[in-house]
Amino acid sequence: MAAIWVAVAVMLVATAQVVAAAPVTAPAFLWAPKNYRLSSSEAKEVVHYQTLSPKSLAKSVLEEGGWSNLVCSKDGPQKNVDVAVLFLGSKLQSSDISKDKQADPALADTLKLSFSSSELSMAFPYVAISEDEALENSLLSGFTENCEDGSRGNHITYTDTCPASSESMKKHSSMDSIQDLVKSRMGNNPTGQTKLIVFCSGGFKDNVKSEGELLSEVVSVLNKSGAKYSILYASQPYGLLENTSELPLSRYLAEKTNETKPVLEKCDGECQLKSTLLEGVFVGLVLLIILISGLCCMMGIDTPSRFEAAQD
Repeated sequence: MAAIWVAVAVMLVATAQVVAAAPVTAPAFLWAPKNYRLSSSEAKEVVHYQTLSPKSLAKSVLEEGGWSNLVCSKDGPQKNVDVAVLFLGSKLQSSDISKDKQADPALADTLKLSFSSSELSMAFPYVAISEDEALENSLLSGFTENCEDGSRGNHITYTDTCPASSESMKKHSSMDSIQDLVKSRMGNNPTGQTKLIVFCSGGFKDNVKSEGELLSEVVSVLNKSGAKYSILYASQPYGLLENTSELPLSRYLAEKTNETKPVLEKCDGECQLKSTLLEGVFVGLVLLIILISGLCCMMGIDTPSRFEAAQD
């Protein structure tokens, strides 16, 4: 029986390691309003339920979202887009999508309104986030790797919160600078090339607005200018797990809105899948224990090899 309990312990440890290895996931959304010039073969409303890496997200955005014509250096007809925006948040995670009460209502409202009223809309509910590399670096390197001729780095500008590798790169310190850039693209863009603006977490160094308010302002500026644009929102949550060694589960199914009253949230698709797998593992362990115990009992039964003839 000692061997049985050793086998069970090994299986439990393996199960715990699988659960602990589950990555922190955050959603990403891509949308573009009207006049995006979609062909009949291009998808207009897509939801990817697979868990993607940031570089796989970049590849999907290029191939399915049409950004290959916006950020790649290849020759040929360009999309009728003046500005592309890569907006990087730091608050939203996958489990927040199903919550009735959002921590940043302005962010949820802006995403829902922009996503539902756009000609092109793509959702990626589960993007695996790594703490080893900044999300903007992963996405931009993904763009470069999946562009046959590389990306047009000279057409990328950043907000001043981005840790850009070169000091010569154009950085924006306020929304006025963004407005000036958009106006310049509207007035003088003979080559039809698209300008990519990267909003890193926080937007600007002196920004006091919430993430949702900043995204709403960006959308408002683009709409008022009349520019044709496309926006990719992606989130890299931080500060979710204070001590990952003590918390093996990397996603929360319940979250406290205050210090006294816990609020249980809905279990989304990934939560239901994991719970089903865990239930199956535990049921399998119980059946395995019963089977091995039965076999041991049968092997322990000692019956005579032959029977003597009955005496009259």
